[in-house]
Amino acid sequence: MKKLMYIFAAGTTLLAACQPGNTYKVTGTIEGLNDGDTVYIQKVQEMKLVPTDTAIITNGQFEFTGTADSTELRYVTYINNGRPNGTNFFLEKGNINVTMSKNGKKEVKGTPSNETWSEYSAQMDSMYTEMREIYGTLMDTTLTEEGRKAKIDLLNSKEKASMDYTIEVIKTNIDNPVGIFLLSQNYSNMEPETLDTVINMVPAKYQGDQAIVNIKKELDAAKKTAVGQKFTDFEMQTPEGKTVKLSDYISKNKVTLLDFWASWCGPCRAEMPNVVKAYKEYGKKGFGIVGVSLDNNAEAWKKAIKELDITWPQMSDLKGWACEGAQLYAVRGIPATFMINQEGIIVAKDVRGKEITNKLDELLK
Repeated sequence: MKKLMYIFAAGTTLLAACQPGNTYKVTGTIEGLNDGDTVYIQKVQEMKLVPTDTAIITNGQFEFTGTADSTELRYVTYINNGRPNGTNFFLEKGNINVTMSKNGKKEVKGTPSNETWSEYSAQMDSMYTEMREIYGTLMDTTLTEEGRKAKIDLLNSKEKASMDYTIEVIKTNIDNPVGIFLLSQNYSNMEPETLDTVINMVPAKYQGDQAIVNIKKELDAAKKTAVGQKFTDFEMQTPEGKTVKLSDYISKNKVTLLDFWASWCGPCRAEMPNVVKAYKEYGKKGFGIVGVSLDNNAEAWKKAIKELDITWPQMSDLKGWACEGAQLYAVRGIPATFMINQEGIIVAKDVRGKEITNKLDELLK
């Protein structure tokens, strides 16, 4: 899910040095379309796909021509039976061929960036197919607990292998648009130490790219809120509209759980009973919680507080994913938790379920 979101979000222009006046030709076929149907080249602008050129299917093919003074991320898109579809590619000088079949197979070839992208995509498709098959076997109700664990371990190893492969491709192509695109698409799944290494490999010509600027900003926030670091303070409003600071609570509790969540977040709601249970069991022993909601609707936030039996302090700026506290703590997904001791040191991150009480047993001896 996350990966799909970053494929779409990485719409910044990716530039590569080349001479003005270079021409390109994009040709291709799309199974299921007929002569007279329209095909588009689109770019991402303000999180939306915006057409930059159109072509009509003629004799079963489409064709776009123009000049490319840079290499830029683009999308070939179409509508079939009322449903939009397409594929991303790199628009650059040369002849580019795009083929899309009814079974979902998509291939873009012909120029250096697209050949690299095509090779990477084919390898990842193979890996994803394996992972989907393994995931499918988990639905087998006859699996023993040991068998299920073995399948999950295998799935995790396959996911790690796909990420390791992606990181290797990024490093190999860090000096071209493919590597920068893959970095912007996958950085949220990389460990901070690995991301730090990779981001330092980015050439000067890409340092001003907005995607790289944003990644560096998030990485800096992640470093500042790593385990062992002093907590970062911020202030927001309670459901009643009172302005409070995180530090107002840290000094009062022996251990405080900073919990980023939202009323619309299914995993957050599923995890909340564990948090409620821990609070009831350890609250009198010095355990406190501060909830930070990524809601943008005050009524939905207040309703969820009642529904989920949340009795600890809550705060929010009602800015959704633009929540300033979440940005300070490099929150990329929710629920996200930070356990902070009375001295203000972050002692654990992303603890859930039994991990919460296990850590509290350790800290509140």
